[in-house]
Amino acid sequence: MANSIRAGISLAMLAGFFVLAAAQVAGLLALGVWLSTVLAGLVVVKLLWPLFAASTWAVGRGVWRAVRSRPEPPDGLLMPADQAPMLWAAVRDLAAEAGTRMPDEIWLTAEANAAVQEESRFLGLAGGHRRLYVGLPLLQTMTVAQMRAVLAHELGHYSERHTRLSAPAYRGRLVIAHTLERIGPNNPAGWIFRGYARLYLLVDHAVSRRQELEADLASARAAGADAAAGALREIRVLDAAWSFFLGQYVHLGWESGYAPADLFAGFGALVEARRDELDELRAHEPDDSGSRWDTHPPLSERLAALAAAPHTTASPDTRPAAMLLADIAEAGRALQRVAIDSGERTLLPWPDLTAAALAARVQREADAVFRMIARTVGRPVAGLADVTEYIAAGQLTTIAQPFFPTATRREAGPLFAEPLETLLRLAALRSGVARWWHSWSGPAEFRGVRGTELPLEEIAKLAVTPGGLDKALGELAALGVDIHRAVPADTAPSTFGSDVVGGLANVRADGVEHDLFVLTTGLVLVADPGKSDNGRQRMRELLAATSAVSLAERNRFVAFEEIEGVRIHKQVPLDAELVLYGGATLRIGERWSSDELDDGSRKRLVSLLERV
Repeated sequence: MANSIRAGISLAMLAGFFVLAAAQVAGLLALGVWLSTVLAGLVVVKLLWPLFAASTWAVGRGVWRAVRSRPEPPDGLLMPADQAPMLWAAVRDLAAEAGTRMPDEIWLTAEANAAVQEESRFLGLAGGHRRLYVGLPLLQTMTVAQMRAVLAHELGHYSERHTRLSAPAYRGRLVIAHTLERIGPNNPAGWIFRGYARLYLLVDHAVSRRQELEADLASARAAGADAAAGALREIRVLDAAWSFFLGQYVHLGWESGYAPADLFAGFGALVEARRDELDELRAHEPDDSGSRWDTHPPLSERLAALAAAPHTTASPDTRPAAMLLADIAEAGRALQRVAIDSGERTLLPWPDLTAAALAARVQREADAVFRMIARTVGRPVAGLADVTEYIAAGQLTTIAQPFFPTATRREAGPLFAEPLETLLRLAALRSGVARWWHSWSGPAEFRGVRGTELPLEEIAKLAVTPGGLDKALGELAALGVDIHRAVPADTAPSTFGSDVVGGLANVRADGVEHDLFVLTTGLVLVADPGKSDNGRQRMRELLAATSAVSLAERNRFVAFEEIEGVRIHKQVPLDAELVLYGGATLRIGERWSSDELDDGSRKRLVSLLERV
């Protein structure tokens, strides 16, 4: 009965969106009839057409796109019963305890999570094909008891018929999202629709939170309240570990053109090596007060509900959940082949990936130092051998000052030891006497190829000490470091690792209109942008079709490292003058009709320019 009421609420909220659109159209027609008695017909059309179009064309297009859209299943590996008999047996047992139909398919996914999906029919009134998605990282690291609790929670969504509501809720969110995409931020009709969208999401998320609590209780009934609570705590820990693993290890190589040969084996090794750190995270309950915009209740609320649920006396199964698969290592490699698109990246074992990726990072950092020095001395290229010649010629302060513009001339020379150490590391790498050593328990370490420490920091400090350069060069030679091997690989400002953080449509750059995209590494100016009334949508469509790096390569790119100074004459609308190295200037002027890529784009741009 409760689920029927929720289904009715979902459908009523969706219907209300169309009633709102129809009411706006009726009101606009009535207003048009009245205005036609006091104004010329053409004037009335020009005044009301934007509102009418928002209430008809935008809604119609949103409905059309929502009807044609289908939920995309996660990329994963289908696991037939004959390839994972123990996993299927556990799911079959839990489904029987939950009193629900078995899923038709079980998929492994590359996520530290689990989920269910059902292709319901007739707006959720009839069930359909069921899929259960199980994250391989959970199977790698959980116990059988915890894994059973996770599976029971997901099957609880089936037994409570939550998945049947996903179809109308999914369609409703798509209709509203697609409609708002087509309406400009300054259109009054959009204000009304956005207000209703917030109400729709509030109701939708409140229903979702209730469903999660019901699925938790279903998990407690099937697997035990203690196991259910333990699984909730463990998923929080593993989710943090998985995010850390992707950000600090996988992305490290990914951005440099390398991918791990065995992704999931790496995660298992990380969890094992950092067990003490994860135990500390397990020991601290999160401070999660929650929000009405959340789709899941706070963990504390979920744990409190489980604490009040009936408890069983069965002994928990502490065996590793990996036993539910016949060969979890092979399953991980198979999942990586189908779910992880490595593109043209080179597959490497983890130690080699870390060494290659960090060596590439050192080269990029050194290139930025070389470019700054070359600009300072007026040379097209500068390598480490050139840098030592400048120091020997008494030009240390000259080449150091741009790196530390607020330092005095007396302070700048000694401070240059830091960028110089980067150049020495590059020379050691290119000379084959050093490498980055991989570690799962901490950061990678820069050491000699035999694991010995290299005193490059001390040598760099010695080199910038008056009279210390020759001794420093002697120590480098004794280590086998050839300074002539440290040369720039990229003499132009790099767009490597660029992400779009904002944008302004229809701004004037030196008097010519452009769309301005703000990247983490600089500014991209796209000429001949088009009309100002659809700037936000135009920029978003462009970004959906290309990457930030490609955008910078095909248009004018002004790297932040090329900007010597900034004068901001006015922040709203933005009026700024950028002084580039070499004496050129770039004047950026925002118009009142300019649009932001997203709210806060202007503020982020001003903040970046002020830091420059």
